[in-house]
Amino acid sequence: MMEKEIDSLKELIRAGRGLLPADKAIVHGLLVNVMTSEIYPADVAIYQDTIVAVGDIKAYIGPQTEVIDATGKYLVPGLIDGHIHSECSKLSITSFAKAVVPCGTTSMVSGLDEYISVSGLEGLQEVFAEVKNSPLKVFWGAPYKTPYTFPTSTISCNFNTEIHQKVQRWQECFGVWETVREAVQEEDENALGAIVEASKNRLPVFGCAPMARGNDLNGYLCAGVRLDHESYDHEEVVEKMRKGMHMLIRESSVTHFLAENIRAVTEVNSALARRVSFCTDDVTPSDVLEKGHLDNVVRLAIAAGVSPITAIQMATINSAEAYRIDDKVGSISPGRIADILLIDSPEKFHVETVITNGKLVAKDGALTYTLKAPSRSSVLSSELKCKKTTKEDFQYKVSVNEGTAKVLSMDVKGPFVRKRRDVTLKVENGVVIPNTQQDVAMVSVLERFGINGNRSLAFCSGWNLKRGAMASSAAPDDNNLIVMGVDAEDMSIAVNYLIEHGGGQVLVADGEVLSFLALPVGGIASDEEPKEVARKEKELSAAAKLLGCNLPEPLMYMFFLPITAIPDYAITDVGPVDCVKLTTFDPILELYEA
Repeated sequence: MMEKEIDSLKELIRAGRGLLPADKAIVHGLLVNVMTSEIYPADVAIYQDTIVAVGDIKAYIGPQTEVIDATGKYLVPGLIDGHIHSECSKLSITSFAKAVVPCGTTSMVSGLDEYISVSGLEGLQEVFAEVKNSPLKVFWGAPYKTPYTFPTSTISCNFNTEIHQKVQRWQECFGVWETVREAVQEEDENALGAIVEASKNRLPVFGCAPMARGNDLNGYLCAGVRLDHESYDHEEVVEKMRKGMHMLIRESSVTHFLAENIRAVTEVNSALARRVSFCTDDVTPSDVLEKGHLDNVVRLAIAAGVSPITAIQMATINSAEAYRIDDKVGSISPGRIADILLIDSPEKFHVETVITNGKLVAKDGALTYTLKAPSRSSVLSSELKCKKTTKEDFQYKVSVNEGTAKVLSMDVKGPFVRKRRDVTLKVENGVVIPNTQQDVAMVSVLERFGINGNRSLAFCSGWNLKRGAMASSAAPDDNNLIVMGVDAEDMSIAVNYLIEHGGGQVLVADGEVLSFLALPVGGIASDEEPKEVARKEKELSAAAKLLGCNLPEPLMYMFFLPITAIPDYAITDVGPVDCVKLTTFDPILELYEA
């Protein structure tokens, strides 16, 4: 947006008064006014990147004004994704914009925390520069701390109170990001320090509190958290909203919460709708290209019984108000950034034309110009600074030479729930043997920043692998290297392949690489076209299916395993983690010698 110095502000005021001709005029359209819940004919005048008039704009049109005829179309504000880790799409900011902007997503709220974990503040500055050249705006929240894990795992940059004292004064900062309940509840000094700084700087605190209810929720809210994007059922949504929170309903590629959570509006209290907004959190390129992005969420909400104008409010002004950015985006109003969509109808919500920052950037599902990624410096290099492995690194050795071991296997029950499963496995030559018939695989996380060389090892279930291994250097929230498999040799080959190729995702079976997706941007993202990444993504999933896995997104399910905010178990480079007790645990429960 045009920076407001005194001279530029005078210019904008004159443009608003009609003393300077508009650069663009959108005429003959029907305005969806999200501020007043009305739809009526209105024209829009744009000066540079700002809306300067709505309604009768004849006085604003000069001989050089570009006129866009919107006859038969509805004018809708650009859509706002209220909480997203775009890095989890494996697309760089540039590639992600190519995927979602044609769908009508013009803004997102993000901590860009995956970039921070692999490249620190220096890499973050490079991403900010990339954002400025993108049609997609990022309203950045400074991560409340990094790493997010309990106990603390290893990453390249530890975000602490001292960093918050600096970055919260940056013009890019709009709040504190992803403040998890466990950090508040455990009175983590850095988390509380970030909140204290936010209070001083009058910045909102963004939450992350799945299944927070009752007294725990009360304590969490007393810390000053404004909003949350994590609710597992609609009763949780209602309680949080009745206690003053703004709520975001998440509909990601792997967690489909809208159908359940929207019941808070459609069944409990329709008045809640005005403080509900949308986010996608984690999406795959395949999903976006096939279904859409926030436009798809709007359509899902309408199908669930929400009125079209209310669903559009949820995707625009509600999110803007929740994040206190409604003076910039969220509505088609004078003084706001000119992010405007032309759609066929509110009921069908098919995005035909996208204008961002006053420029027409997409039409009929594609960008109207060539958007190129920036040259990448060594800061966002994908070098994995860990030593090569051997199969012995992925064999769980115990004190019994021959016999059995009762082990705790982390059993995946959907992407965001892992439960305890006790399984008895054979011990041969002092090694606990994974069992494909019992659906027990090995999983390991390797520290990849060259800091301490940590390696962990544990057992997991739910992938139903019959052979081989899969590995990824993209694994939020730490983005250490994670590998899973039922064959130690294949696990080692997969890890070494990623080390040799600078990161990515790979599947290996019987000593051969079946499929590989390179992620050269920090080892977590790619500058490839979204269609190409989606193609390789499908190749990986098809290869996983050949290995026996029937999960919808096997690699995404795997790379969520290091997130310790997900009940009840996780694994990081420091070991397998009990997410309730917030401690590491020994997966070997009992040993029996033959």
